[in-house]
Amino acid sequence: MTTATTRPSDRRISPVFLGILAVTAVTGWATWTGSAGRPGPAVFLFVTAAWIVSLCLHEYAHARTALHGGDISVGAKGYLTLNPLKYTHAVLSILLPVLFLIAGGIGLPGGAVFIERGRIRGRWRHSLVSAAGPLTNVLFAAVCSAPFWLHALDGVPRDFRYALAFLALLQVTAAILNFLPVPGLDGYGVLEPWLSYQVKRQVEPFAQFGLLFVFALLWVPSINQAFFDAIYAILRGLGVDDIDRYCGQNLYRFWTSGDPYCSFSR
Repeated sequence: MTTATTRPSDRRISPVFLGILAVTAVTGWATWTGSAGRPGPAVFLFVTAAWIVSLCLHEYAHARTALHGGDISVGAKGYLTLNPLKYTHAVLSILLPVLFLIAGGIGLPGGAVFIERGRIRGRWRHSLVSAAGPLTNVLFAAVCSAPFWLHALDGVPRDFRYALAFLALLQVTAAILNFLPVPGLDGYGVLEPWLSYQVKRQVEPFAQFGLLFVFALLWVPSINQAFFDAIYAILRGLGVDDIDRYCGQNLYRFWTSGDPYCSFSR
């Protein structure tokens, strides 16, 4: 098997990732029990840590799929350790999405691990490598929203429910943005192996501006409205209502004035 050519140390989970996972667990417990006193800081740390975990898993999915597709170089690069510091673009993959999360509460797609595409044979494998990352966000969204669509919210504390709703919002946003067929995003990577050489050559110079183009479009009020209407509709389809989603974002941004309605609803 392909994985046999990687060293055991190349696949050992990084202490950095385990530390982030521990922060997620501890702050999740604090949010669940209310032991932190003020719920805002605990929710902030819980959601931020869980978001970083999902970013690590997103990049790991790209790397792991590439490994099985034939690119054994991902092991030596440290991509299989889930260590965010090993990514090719650590700032784009981790820091920038976290900053966007804190500033505006949006699930920004991360950067990308460096895949040696020449080692991978077959169009389907190339497409799957690109799709693996956002599919991880889809799975994460399903897990976060599971108590809602399974109607298993009895006994779930209000603040924890709000945090899960906001996490689901972030994951759905990241999945939708990543799957857009725009150069530089994973959605285009899924389609690229099936395009002609001439089309790929024409599109290649614009790849570095793809994400900027998407965010420029989101500044257009009508497009922004339509985009988030679609996100909220998906969340409602997953059982996450507007109140839970809104109060989750409000509680996460605890340093703002807040909305007293969320403190007493249901």
